[in-house]
Amino acid sequence: MRDESQQRSPPATERPVRPHLAWLRSAWLRSVWLPVALLVPVALLNYLDRQMLATMKSSMVADVAGLQTDAQWGFVLACFKWVYALLSPVGGFIADRFSRRWVIAVSLFAWSAVTWATGHVTTYDQLVATRALMGVSEAFYIPAALALIADLHAGPTRSRAVGIHQTGIYLGLILGGFAGHVADDPSLGWRWAFGAAGLVGILYALPLVCLLHDPPRPAHDRGRISPRAAVGELVRNRDFLLLVIAFTLPAIAGWVIKDWMPVILKNRFALSQGAAGTTAVVWVQVASILGAVLGGLLADRWMQRSVRGRVYTSAIGMALFLPALLGLGNPGSIATAIAMLVVFGIGWGFFDSNNMPILSQVTRPEVRATGYGIMNLVSISVGGAGDWGFGVLQDMGAPLPLIFGVFAGVALVSVAVMLLIRPRHA
Repeated sequence: MRDESQQRSPPATERPVRPHLAWLRSAWLRSVWLPVALLVPVALLNYLDRQMLATMKSSMVADVAGLQTDAQWGFVLACFKWVYALLSPVGGFIADRFSRRWVIAVSLFAWSAVTWATGHVTTYDQLVATRALMGVSEAFYIPAALALIADLHAGPTRSRAVGIHQTGIYLGLILGGFAGHVADDPSLGWRWAFGAAGLVGILYALPLVCLLHDPPRPAHDRGRISPRAAVGELVRNRDFLLLVIAFTLPAIAGWVIKDWMPVILKNRFALSQGAAGTTAVVWVQVASILGAVLGGLLADRWMQRSVRGRVYTSAIGMALFLPALLGLGNPGSIATAIAMLVVFGIGWGFFDSNNMPILSQVTRPEVRATGYGIMNLVSISVGGAGDWGFGVLQDMGAPLPLIFGVFAGVALVSVAVMLLIRPRHA
């Protein structure tokens, strides 16, 4: 196997290009950072739709026939996650076998079309159907994108590159946090928001497929490994299984904070839908951007001294979840809630920027995207159950301090599991 301490370089021969475009090919298309820059807007769109749904709940409930209870809303949120999770390993395997560039571009076009269609639903059943279709179309993006970045950025810059990509996710969540204001505007509304976001994604898919390029794969990466062999290799890998657990446990609280915090703050502090959405989203996601950048820098620096540098950085981030979750369970004021969201966001950035880099340390490149797909399968399935279960508990009147106290206990267990992982190489 090749030494991953060196960046993958482009192939010696390329298709001929026109002379006046040669500088673009050499200066930008061969850059290992250009694909990261191209994928940041895709990551933004990938999460914009998800967050818009959470922050426009009141407007959608009032407008969509048959959508009445928190349990139904929780099922709408969970439906997307269950379909997305189920198909993530399929998306990962396809990205390991075929062009990651095309997997990414087709996924973007498909989910953008579904986003546009979501703005035209009129019934609860139609909303559930579009969320399920969204799960199908989005399941192929994250495993392919992160595997492509990991291929390009081996060793010294991997955590930083993944961290920069993840900032696109957080920016999408931030923009989605303002969707409540759009929904409240009589001249716009929630349907306009979905339609506009869908059209932007459709239009971006063409330049993306033209500019994005797959890194060359060595001969051993092109082997015809079967799905059964790929899954078998992964489930026999002790460190991979530990990473799946560590990746999954914090996601329960993470999804509830993303999807339910606007509603929690609205009800607790009597905020408007728009104010609750921006407060619940902007602070935690800005903090996540800071955490992803700092976490990537710290992990890459720590890796120069220890092969476990990324594991330690991720564990620090997960440890920050404990005080944040305990505080969010019973915030005495809106200022306290914001402070706890900031702490959670910094921790999430540390954690999120190092999951694929750690996966790359414990698995072969040939099964990397498949492995991330399996991680998504388990994590988001559990997260979907958490969304639905939280809605049921809300209908039953369960106290928030108890629910978030359990989340904090789960986060503590996840720190211990992460520290059991033994990476084999940088």
